[in-house]
Amino acid sequence: MSITLSTKQKQFLKGIAHHLNPVVMIGNNGLTEGVLAEIDNALTHHELIKVKIAGADREVKQLIIDAIIRETQASAVQTIGHILVLYRPSQEPQIQLPRK
Repeated sequence: MSITLSTKQKQFLKGIAHHLNPVVMIGNNGLTEGVLAEIDNALTHHELIKVKIAGADREVKQLIIDAIIRETQASAVQTIGHILVLYRPSQEPQIQLPRK
C-alpha cells in the first residue's frame, strides 16, 4: 500500500522536487509495462521523482496517474500540468521526512 503523507510532509517533498527534472516521460504510446518498470526502478533508486505525462486530456491523464500509483505503490505528492511528482521510501530511506 502507498503511504499517506501529511500536508507538512507533502510541502517538504515539493520543496525538494522543485529542482528535479522529469526522469520518465510518458508519450503517445501511453502507460506500457516498460514505462511502469522504469518508474518503479527510478523510485527504488531516487525515492522522489517527476514523471511527465504528454499529450493526454484530463480524464486520460488522471487514469494514467491512478494506474501509476496503484502499480508502483507510490504516493502522489503533486500534479502540476503534465508533471506528476511521486514519492516512495526505499529500503534504506535517503529522504528524512518531517514528523506528521
